[in-house]
Amino acid sequence: MRKIALLLATISLLVSCNKDKYVVTGTIKGIENGKNVFLEKQDEMGQLKAVDTVQVKDGKFTFEGKAVEPEIHLVQVDGTQGKVAFILENGDITMVINKDSIMNTKVSGTYNNDELTSYKKSGEQIQKKMMKFQDDNMAKMTEAQEKKDTVVINSLRAEYIKFQEDFAKQSDAYVASHPKAFISALIIEGMFNQMTPDVKKIEEYYNKLDKSLQTTKPGKSIKTKLDQMKNPTVAPQAPAMPQAPAQAK
Repeated sequence: MRKIALLLATISLLVSCNKDKYVVTGTIKGIENGKNVFLEKQDEMGQLKAVDTVQVKDGKFTFEGKAVEPEIHLVQVDGTQGKVAFILENGDITMVINKDSIMNTKVSGTYNNDELTSYKKSGEQIQKKMMKFQDDNMAKMTEAQEKKDTVVINSLRAEYIKFQEDFAKQSDAYVASHPKAFISALIIEGMFNQMTPDVKKIEEYYNKLDKSLQTTKPGKSIKTKLDQMKNPTVAPQAPAMPQAPAQAK
């Protein structure tokens, strides 16, 4: 019985050991040893900065460190085109990268990355239909523009707008049903970029977010923008001076 108890305790320790830090393990075939892999994030000015660098060894690489809160990061493998976007958070994160198709990288292992993958996958169906529509009607639109045929132009634009509406509906449905997903906070923050933001809807979504998300950077940004839009006389706070990102350990 003591041996069983010890075994269970050991398993429990192994399972929980990475809850207070992140371990990002990537697998990429066809890349020679010694190639640099960069972990990047946007700074306060919107510029991408490398916060850590490791090297490929036997087709693998690993980043380790501690995340204060979930945040979008990117992985760039030297010598390949494109970057892998994912949510850096504490836990074990796994990447399976195809060096010839970075966009098809599979990221899994933590709740928010699994949710990000699921959200992107559900949007792929709409995106494929939209791209097919563009391919099928590109020549038609060009001809209509040359002839200044506003009837055809407006008709094609109206059909294209439907795809944008489908994306919006997908996002609304996701946010409403995933109050604990970090991607929900990012989606809500992005709603301010619309021509005429629906402040009431944004506020409703924000209020339903899990408290842990309301205290993240996007959560605080949403609250600040809501306050400013509801009370325009309130002057926005001056942004903090950008600091050099700390090196991940």
